[in-house]
Amino acid sequence: MPLPTLSRGVALTSSPPPPSAAQIQRRRPAPLVRALWVLSVGALTALAYRTGSAHSHRQFPLLRSKFVNQPSVRALQSTAMETASNTVPSIVVYVTVPNKEAGNKLSESIIKERLAACVNRVPGVESVYWWDGKVQRDSEELLIIKTRVSLLDALTEHVKSNHEYEVPEVISMPITGGNVKYLEWIKSNTREE
Repeated sequence: MPLPTLSRGVALTSSPPPPSAAQIQRRRPAPLVRALWVLSVGALTALAYRTGSAHSHRQFPLLRSKFVNQPSVRALQSTAMETASNTVPSIVVYVTVPNKEAGNKLSESIIKERLAACVNRVPGVESVYWWDGKVQRDSEELLIIKTRVSLLDALTEHVKSNHEYEVPEVISMPITGGNVKYLEWIKSNTREE
């Protein structure tokens, strides 16, 4: 059976004609789709490393790394805290005060009592909070206090006794790692409790 011909006499074959530029453009994923795909792969990879399962994904080479047998940063931090014999469990405590004078007075009394190794005073903090049934706004100073976990109760009582607020802010967060020399310094410059 003869192949059909076009008007110029070129025989048609069974292979389709090459795609036009418009067809290629339609087949190519939109830039946003490509970006989301890349972010998804990155998030999946990060999750695999975080959960420690990256080495088990042999079928997904993107999820494996030459660093699989390396300890994570979090593991290194907690190991540093646990194995450093010259450190103690430490915290950062936030306390707000109404002004510079109150910040100076409270900071100095905390340090003199050796309830903390260091107090940073951060002026110009704007606080928005609910009090007496309405929204309040105040300019305050933030005290960032570095101390031992074991001193939190004594520090809280000291702040409550020496603060002009009816309900002073005293909140703490654990220090999970950092410069071991600094953590040793916190231990050696606070009282044992």
